[in-house]
Amino acid sequence: MSKKLLAIGLVLACGGATAQDLVGDVKACRLKADTAARLACYDAMKLPGGEPAAAAKPVAPASDAVAKFGQEALKPPAGAPPALKQVESRIRGKFLGWGPNKRIELENGQVWRIADDSEALYELQDPKVVVHRGLFGSYFLEIEGVPFQVRVVRAR
Repeated sequence: MSKKLLAIGLVLACGGATAQDLVGDVKACRLKADTAARLACYDAMKLPGGEPAAAAKPVAPASDAVAKFGQEALKPPAGAPPALKQVESRIRGKFLGWGPNKRIELENGQVWRIADDSEALYELQDPKVVVHRGLFGSYFLEIEGVPFQVRVVRAR
């Protein structure tokens, strides 16, 4: 929705002096350079016929980097701890290979899905695996005893 359309809607919804006050409040908030202060300003505004908008509760940062590996955004938020480059684990039990879209559950509880059309047959017992970052947000799975890597995406 465009800013002009939003302003017109506010003027129609409010009426007279209240609309002028609201437009002035919006302009004052827009002038704040600090993002957190600007958001707090918008959250504190009294809307016509109601209370100030409730502030959203901040999301707690992940404390366990291994648990979040493969699920983070491409661009980490400012002040975030450095991202892991890889995670090591094992595939429990007998591993017979993979095919397109097969899900592979690791001993650490993570589940990775094969993201390419590759397939291979192997008979391995509790193989060690390393999942490492590739370019542009991709991930690759290296399996002990397998001479190549397979592209994967985090499923869980």
